[in-house]
Amino acid sequence: MPVRVGLGVASPDERISSTIRAVGGKVDLVLFSRPGVAESLGSAATVVEAEKPEVALVEALAEGRIDAAVRGDLPASPTLKALKRAMGVDHLERIALLETADGRLFLLAPVGVDEGWKVEEKVRLVERGREIARSFGLAEDVAVLSGGRLGDIGRHPVVDRTMADAELVARLTGARHTEILIEEAARRYGVVVAPDGVSGNLIFRTLTFLGAGKGHGAPVVNIDKIFVDTSRASVDFTNAIMLANSLVKSKISRI
Repeated sequence: MPVRVGLGVASPDERISSTIRAVGGKVDLVLFSRPGVAESLGSAATVVEAEKPEVALVEALAEGRIDAAVRGDLPASPTLKALKRAMGVDHLERIALLETADGRLFLLAPVGVDEGWKVEEKVRLVERGREIARSFGLAEDVAVLSGGRLGDIGRHPVVDRTMADAELVARLTGARHTEILIEEAARRYGVVVAPDGVSGNLIFRTLTFLGAGKGHGAPVVNIDKIFVDTSRASVDFTNAIMLANSLVKSKISRI
């Protein structure tokens, strides 16, 4: 039986149409949108209409009516607020699947500005990043970044702190502290952990919006359900849906 994946739809444009065509037969796709959208999509997919589609999407996920959810192009703030409320958490931790301009895939965390500021958070991101890498067929080796090279110790206390944290995270998890060398980390490792949420968000935005790279979705890893966050600037949501599909199948295989 195909995995049932919900996709948030604010604007039923060509991105949604191309996504529907691409995933047809691979998943059981359910679209969540405002009233009136179903007419523009024809009979290509099941559509659930609601005044607040972000709430409807999250409720369907929480109640088990869908196996996974992808934010699609729904607005971030109300969707993630609804997700936190439904899942009973006060914050979200996400790991993004990124692709460099030359086609190299890797996972990056943290990607939210309020995420990954503590050592214990980064340790969790390493562990969950490996699980996702395994389910998606990526290398499970992890690079932990810091704010400088080891030779820079003493130049600034904030930089020193990032290096001390990176060394500790690496020791606790068996990862590799690759200092500030993001270019080496993205080439050689399946999972890259940034020093904090601000630097992780900057890496994500620089790669996807300035560097000809791509973002394929960011699973939320501190909840029991599978929710893949996306950027509204995505070309389409096919890879995010297939990522959700892989995570559901991996979860089922572990039961």
